[in-house]
Amino acid sequence: MSLISENIKFLRKQLGLTQGQFAEQIGIKRSLVGAYEESRADPRISNLIKMAALFGTSVDILINKNVMRLSESELRTDNLKRGKEVLAITVNESGRENVELVPQKAAAGYLNGYADPEYIKELPKFQLPVLPGNATYRAFEITGDSMLPILPGTIIIGEFVEDIRDIKNGKTYVLVTQSEGVVYKRVFNYIKDTGKLFLVSDNRQYAPYQIDAEDVIEVWSSKAYLSLQFPDANDSNEVSTEQLATIVLDLQKEIVKLKAEQP
Repeated sequence: MSLISENIKFLRKQLGLTQGQFAEQIGIKRSLVGAYEESRADPRISNLIKMAALFGTSVDILINKNVMRLSESELRTDNLKRGKEVLAITVNESGRENVELVPQKAAAGYLNGYADPEYIKELPKFQLPVLPGNATYRAFEITGDSMLPILPGTIIIGEFVEDIRDIKNGKTYVLVTQSEGVVYKRVFNYIKDTGKLFLVSDNRQYAPYQIDAEDVIEVWSSKAYLSLQFPDANDSNEVSTEQLATIVLDLQKEIVKLKAEQP
C-alpha cells in the first residue's frame, strides 16, 4: 500500500465516512475510492485538491507525509497554502505560460475544472508580453457593478498567490471560493485573528461581508485589466482614501466584536 493510499484511508475513517459517503462528497464513484485506497489507481490532482480540502490539510501533506504520525496542528498547518504544483496551466510554442481566460459563462464550471488540465486546455488563452515571466497568471471576466468604476465585462488579470495568508489588506483580488464562486473584491486579511477574510466592494451600495479562509480555493492578485469601456474619472462610486479608512475602521471594530464573542 502506498503512502497516499494509507493517508486517504486513514483520514476518511477519521471523518467517520464510508467509502460511498466519501465518494459522494468528492464527486467520484465509490469504486474509485476503493482503487485509491488499494493503490490500484492514483488520484487526479483535481480529486487530490478536493480530498485535501475535505480533510482540512494540504495536497503536499496528503502526498508526502505519513499523516498517522502528525499531530492535529501539523496536519492543519499548510491547509491555507496552494502550491503552484497543483495548478493546471498551458504553454505556447515557445514554452511560455499562457494567460487562460475564464469568461462569465464559464465561471460556474471553473469551480469543478480549475485543477483539470483538460478543462483548462479548452479555455480561451492569450499572451500579454508586459507581464513578468516569473509568475502564473489567469484572467477572469467580472460581472455586476460592485467594483465600479471597473465595469461589468471587464477582464481582470490576476497573479497566482500560493499562500492565502499573504493577502495584503486593501488590495484587490479574484477569489475562487466554494460558497461564493468567482468574486473580485477588495480584501482585508484577518486570518490570524479570526480565520476570516473581509470582502469589500468599491461601490459603497454593496455591504462588506466575510468568508472563512478555508472556503477559498484559489487566490489571484489583480495586476491588470482589459476593457472596451473607459471608467469615468468622476464616478461617484469610486472609493476615496477617506472612505477606505472608514471601511478599515469598521472592519477593525467587527474583529474586536468577533474576538470578544469567541469562547
